[in-house]
Amino acid sequence: MDVSLRHTDDSLIRPWRLAAFIAAAVAAVELLLLVIVGGALIAKPTKPGTHRPAKAKAAATAKATAHRTTPLKIHRTPPPAARLTRRKVTVLVLNGNGRQGAAATAAASVSHHGYRIGGVANAGRTDFTRSIVMYRRGFEGEGRRLARDLGIRIVGPLDGLKTSQLHGANAVLVVGA
Repeated sequence: MDVSLRHTDDSLIRPWRLAAFIAAAVAAVELLLLVIVGGALIAKPTKPGTHRPAKAKAAATAKATAHRTTPLKIHRTPPPAARLTRRKVTVLVLNGNGRQGAAATAAASVSHHGYRIGGVANAGRTDFTRSIVMYRRGFEGEGRRLARDLGIRIVGPLDGLKTSQLHGANAVLVVGA
């Protein structure tokens, strides 16, 4: 019996569509299971007995803080004390804000507090928004005392200056805006 190629029977096409749909659904479920199992294997496993519910953790934390009688203290080493008197500390004053005469005015204030002035000059930049005190190695106590005397909060070791550029000064004051 001959079958005509022009005539298509819908009953032959539909089972293939249904079979393809079922196969895709099964593949999607398998992929989902593989992702879940793989994630469980890759995830860091917990040791037995270490997993506690959130309520138990919160209760343990509250119990621990309730028994604490003294607050926690942070132990910091105190900054070194100044070894030199103010008369023996030399300060280089740099104008870091670009206003004419700002370094000279600050140098007069530094001198009024008893420090020696090692020089007055312009800083390499003129965009300092705050005044800062920098100190040479071994002169942290003197630098912190200078900053405290002048009411300056930013204090640190030399940054951006070489010791040879200080002309013998122990500390540097950069005047900001």
